[in-house]
Amino acid sequence: MSTLVGIGDFSRMTLLSVKALRHYHEVGLLPPAEVDPASGYRRYAVEQVAIAQVIRRLRELGMSLADVRAVIEAPDVGARNEAIGAHLLRMEGELEQTRATVESLRLLLDGTAPAPVAIAYRMEEPSVTLAIRGEIAYDEMLSWLEEALGELHGAVARRDGVDGALFSEELMENEFGEIVALVPGAGRSSGRMQILELPRVEYAVAVHTGPVEQVDRTYAALGAVVAQRSIGIGGPLRENYLGDDRTEICWPVFHTTA
Repeated sequence: MSTLVGIGDFSRMTLLSVKALRHYHEVGLLPPAEVDPASGYRRYAVEQVAIAQVIRRLRELGMSLADVRAVIEAPDVGARNEAIGAHLLRMEGELEQTRATVESLRLLLDGTAPAPVAIAYRMEEPSVTLAIRGEIAYDEMLSWLEEALGELHGAVARRDGVDGALFSEELMENEFGEIVALVPGAGRSSGRMQILELPRVEYAVAVHTGPVEQVDRTYAALGAVVAQRSIGIGGPLRENYLGDDRTEICWPVFHTTA
C-alpha cells in the first residue's frame, strides 16, 4: 500500500509550492492520489515525488504546460526524448536571439555611432507577385513571415526576384495590422495564396547589413532623411531580403526620380 502525504509535506518534498500543486491538479498534469470528498484535502503518494521533480525541472527550463504534459505522458523513451529535444532546440534559438539583442543594446549604450547609410531613390514599376496576406500582432511578424515565405516557395516553380514583405502603417504604429509576404514568380491563387498586383511606387531605399536585431538603426537613418526632406507619403513600408544578412528597406516617398 502506497504511503500518502498531505499537500504541505509533498510541497516541501518536491520544492513545488502548494499554489503550483493545486494548479497542476486543476489542469490534470499532476492529480493527487487521493482527495477527501468532504474537505477537498489533497494527499499525494510518495511515488509521485519523482514525477513532480521532473515537472519542476522542465518548468525551470521554461517549458510550457502543454510540452511538459507531452513529456510526462510520452508512450516511450523515444517520444519523451523527442519532446525534450524539441524544447532544447527552441531554447538554443532563444539564446541566440538574446545574445544578438544584448549586443545591439550594448552598441546603443556605448554611444557607438552607426556607419553612414547610403540612401538611394528608386521607382518601382507595377508588378505581379504571389503573395499571402495576414492580420497579425507586431511581435508575431518574424515567425509569421518565415512560415508564409516558406509556403510561397513551395508554390513557385521559379522565382523572378528576391523575397519581400509589405508592412502596413497600422502594424507598425498600432502593433496590429496587415502584413503581406511577397515571392515574385509564376504561380496561381490557392488557399490563402493569391496573385497580387503591386502599384507603381517610389521609394527611398537603404540596405541594412547585419543581424535583424540592429535593423532599427537603419530604419532610423532612413526615416530621418525622409523626415528632413519632407518627402514621406502614406503607404506600407517594404523590405526585400537580398541574402547574406542584407535587407533592403524601402520607404514610400514623393521624390523627383523621374
